Amino acid sequence: MNKPYLTLSQVDMSFGSGPTATQVLKGIDLAVERGEYISLIGHSGCGKSTVLNIIAGLLKATSGGVIVDGREVNAPGPDRAVVFQNHSLLPWLTVYQNVEIAVDKIFGDTRSAAERKEWILHNLAMVNMSHALNRLPSQISGGMKQRVGIARALAMEPKVLLLDEPFGALDALTRAHLQDEVIRIQSELGNTVVMITHDVDEAVLLSDRVVMMTNGPSATIGQILEVDLPRPRNRIELAGNPVYNHCRQEILTFLYEKQRKLESISVSRQARPVARKEKATA
Repeated sequence: MNKPYLTLSQVDMSFGSGPTATQVLKGIDLAVERGEYISLIGHSGCGKSTVLNIIAGLLKATSGGVIVDGREVNAPGPDRAVVFQNHSLLPWLTVYQNVEIAVDKIFGDTRSAAERKEWILHNLAMVNMSHALNRLPSQISGGMKQRVGIARALAMEPKVLLLDEPFGALDALTRAHLQDEVIRIQSELGNTVVMITHDVDEAVLLSDRVVMMTNGPSATIGQILEVDLPRPRNRIELAGNPVYNHCRQEILTFLYEKQRKLESISVSRQARPVARKEKATA
């Protein structure tokens, strides 16, 4: 049996120290196969971004660890590229230059200038941005900026592509178009992708599995849902698909019903000692 391409093993994360420490994550275990598209979903504050930042090497877990392609993650690296919600383009560089700076950093010693140029143009063409090579970020739309951010990340040839709510700040139509682009690109390249989202439909449309997280503090993985839908996917055709609608319902049930039950149990447990104390005092 092949080992998973990306593994999170018993990952705990706390911020602060001593009695004021807050445990954000507890016992995160996740195995991702090469070429899988995984979405993390959950309520705000459940630690999704913390998980992503630990995979990226931007945060070091309090305990446990992350392994990518057989190597432990201890710091940021080009094998893990991140696309943030706010695109993170350098405003004084053109569209072409924003991708060029990453390509030159990673491949400057291994590819010729002509090869690097061809690679930059290839990745910008992949996200349909060839027409705007010389524009500054201030001269293009939000959706175009995200396309450039995705092109820059793909141009790094990462082993794992990390998407932190990449479509969250976009209007509905632009969001849909960019989701379709990601479906097409992932189908062509077979990237291993981990994405954070708050959007249930987005999670089902794009993912092979959806990882549902419980509320914090001490958030963990509450349920993992297999999305058994063939690729490539077409949002129009999936609208009436029973598997699509079943997956959608499963996620909604977890987010709104199962999580409410967990919270009520937690509140009940916290209230019991108080009730006994009051009875004894009386």
